Amino acid sequence: MVAPPEQAAEPGADRSDISMALDLTSLPKREDTHVGTMARGLKGSDILRIAAEIRELTAQGRKVCNLTVGDFSPREFPIPTALGEGISAALQAGETNYPPSDGVLELRLSVQRFYERSLGLKYPVEGIVITGGARPIIYGTYRTVLDAGDRVIYPVPSWNNNHYVHMMGAKETVVITDAAHGFMPTVEQLTPHLPGARLLCLSSPLNPTGTMIDPAALKAICEQIVAENRARQGRGERPLILMYDHIYWTLSFGRVKHVTPVEVVPEMAHYTVFVDGISKAFAATGVRVGWGVGPPALIARMRDVLGHVGAWAPKAEQVATARYLDAVGSNTAFLESMRRQVDERLEALHQGFTRMRAAGLPVEAIAPQGAIYLSVRFDLVGKAGLKGNDEIRKLLLDQASFAVVPFQAFGLMEDTGWFRLSVGATSVAEIQEALPRVEAALRAVLAGG
Repeated sequence: MVAPPEQAAEPGADRSDISMALDLTSLPKREDTHVGTMARGLKGSDILRIAAEIRELTAQGRKVCNLTVGDFSPREFPIPTALGEGISAALQAGETNYPPSDGVLELRLSVQRFYERSLGLKYPVEGIVITGGARPIIYGTYRTVLDAGDRVIYPVPSWNNNHYVHMMGAKETVVITDAAHGFMPTVEQLTPHLPGARLLCLSSPLNPTGTMIDPAALKAICEQIVAENRARQGRGERPLILMYDHIYWTLSFGRVKHVTPVEVVPEMAHYTVFVDGISKAFAATGVRVGWGVGPPALIARMRDVLGHVGAWAPKAEQVATARYLDAVGSNTAFLESMRRQVDERLEALHQGFTRMRAAGLPVEAIAPQGAIYLSVRFDLVGKAGLKGNDEIRKLLLDQASFAVVPFQAFGLMEDTGWFRLSVGATSVAEIQEALPRVEAALRAVLAGG
């Protein structure tokens, strides 16, 4: 008779018969034959690669003016006190189980009131879904709207659309924008590509540029989308959907007013999915509460998709966010203070580069409009042997301890000298200390070129 096999020890069972752990540290770090075609072709983030380089330098004791990652340092921008206290209270109250797949009703109703109060848009609660930050809304929109081979239109520079297109097995139409239009696409650029497309991706205020779309330009684009969809409806074809990422909409400066597609063309309510959340508005990137707002039929399917992924925000954070959004006086005061602090940093950079340009140095900056970003061009290609943006980036880091991200990280591949500068992790004092170092580095390049 064959002896039965020994039963495997259950989790937590006594493992005293094992004298040492299995040493698996020699497993290959990368083995592409183990993974599928999509994962094998997916590129890592250039932004995170650059940020890791900066972390290594600072760990070595180097003082760097870090303008790389689109995040907030809690030292400079702590979350609202009432929100933090609300999360603690919700945890103490036992709000630690699974939330509903579309978010706790209290928060969905709170977002509904927030949009009506602040944007003049009243959506049915069925048109609101809560997720763990805003990224799942972007993924959910792509996954819910697209089939493999469908076409997506997006402008560059922009954030991560190329990666989402790759993950979906979709086709892309890339629209290259320019500084003259604030790196926003025009209706003339987009209109020829609308027929046959399934998804159009726009963002305002825009990451990486910190610019905002002009209301008249957005209206013209939306009118073309509506005309396209009316024609499709007559042919029984699926509509073109607009994903409108306005996660930074509460952070706007200067003369350009934030507008929404539905505000300028109400019929766009049938075709627009908003990407939003508290990450940027309340410096709460790590709290992970985001939401999507759009047509209820589409949002219901997105809820089902994301429910299978498990992309919901933690329940305690949802409960606390619901109560904080309804504390109008508290969050309004916080937003006013935050806008002022972000604008101070952006203006310090902009004024510094404006002075350098007036002094004849090869640099220009677009005035702050929104978000936590400033677009700056270091016109150094071909000077002192500098061949491209990455060499400019390294020069600024090496010679001025000034860390920035080139627009190549956002899909604009030409070496134009344009960079994103993010102010969420630095102070006005650090910026003012760094600007003379940058000026000295620019003068050295001119002297050597």
